[in-house]
Amino acid sequence: MDNTRLDMNTRLDMKRLAAMDAAQAARLLHRVREETLAGRTPPIAPRPEIDASWRRMARLGLDPDRGTSSVLLRRDELEQRRRGTLLAEVLETLSCGLAGIADASRQIMVVTDEHGRVLWREGHPAVMRQATGICLEEGAAWTEGATGTNAVGTALATRRAVQVHSAEHYVQALHNWTCAAAPVHDPRDRRLLGVLDVSGPASTFHPSMLALVGSVARLAEAELRERHRGSVERLRAVAAPILCRVGGRAVAVDVHGWTAAVTGLAPVDRIALPKTLGSGRVWLPSLGLCAVEPLPGGWLLRVEEDTARGGTEPGAASRVVLDLSRPHRRTVAVSGEAGNWQQELSPRHAELLYLLALHPEGRTAAELAQDVFGDRTRTVTVRAEMSRVRRTLAGVLAHRPYRFREEIAVEVLRPAAPEDLLPHSAAPAVRTAGAAR
Repeated sequence: MDNTRLDMNTRLDMKRLAAMDAAQAARLLHRVREETLAGRTPPIAPRPEIDASWRRMARLGLDPDRGTSSVLLRRDELEQRRRGTLLAEVLETLSCGLAGIADASRQIMVVTDEHGRVLWREGHPAVMRQATGICLEEGAAWTEGATGTNAVGTALATRRAVQVHSAEHYVQALHNWTCAAAPVHDPRDRRLLGVLDVSGPASTFHPSMLALVGSVARLAEAELRERHRGSVERLRAVAAPILCRVGGRAVAVDVHGWTAAVTGLAPVDRIALPKTLGSGRVWLPSLGLCAVEPLPGGWLLRVEEDTARGGTEPGAASRVVLDLSRPHRRTVAVSGEAGNWQQELSPRHAELLYLLALHPEGRTAAELAQDVFGDRTRTVTVRAEMSRVRRTLAGVLAHRPYRFREEIAVEVLRPAAPEDLLPHSAAPAVRTAGAAR
């Protein structure tokens, strides 16, 4: 009997693979890949995140027998990207947390930008040389589209930490490698900064590496969060005496909209700002028409007192574009006479806005609870989430029931493949709407 044959009810996971003989585990993964890519039933199903990635590669038409060559960034462009990323500020934290461990375990640490370009790498010298042989080097591209299923590319695609071992790689040239990667986000706006990865020969595989990489990525985010907190405190020191002299309603925010000081308004953590903002007058959905003045490290927003917050004042929003066309980056763009702004959405807020776009007549809290959770009684959770959404879209959304205001044109941009519409959503109404397309 083939000793790689497992019961189909047995769940394939990293701990089980680690407990197996290395050669046996490799044979099993190779057979799972071979059977799955051929459209046959494998001896055991691939892990869900790997299966989903393989399906993406098949849709892209990626050749599993291709190499991993890449056109490297020019040295000046590489240096420009290094200087322009926040990851440079926490590189020492990343290196201290992982580089030594990678070296001792005959692996290497890799840091990429949000486009999958390798910015830095360090670790075991012999493995560095091997990595160069598969183009895992500074300036190379490691997105899924460039090199198939791999920890860096798949973490970028899913925005989640992932481990890819041996024949779980889509491209055969990587079957002798193992890798674990975690995304690193900017804590100010949750924008993806890049990916932290540890890679090495398949013989160095250990299931705990994923937890270690994820912990170091969170440590780097915590350091960035502390740096941001310090910058907001400095802005507060500048803004507080100014606000004491300002009549009416005003708020001081940093360039990302985080509140440093406020007068005459209920305090909020953050105000959604246009992508480009300058001195002058601008309409903000959460405040109305504002006069904008520069501050060191931020802006002073003075609310025009002759305008209402209801969203019908001159310059109010007239159009909303909900962009769900990219599986893992959801945005809402609001435009009107006074200008336009755009903001990234959390998965839950994207679900709620999508459901409201499907139901222009509006949804009650109970109906949204049924739509999102399949449980009409979870209205408290829905109301709390909708309250957060309306803090930034007060002039766009109405309530009782929750809906987009009638005077606003709403457009939803969907992905080409229905399965890529909010792919990680478990909301029954979202899944039903995607299947119906």
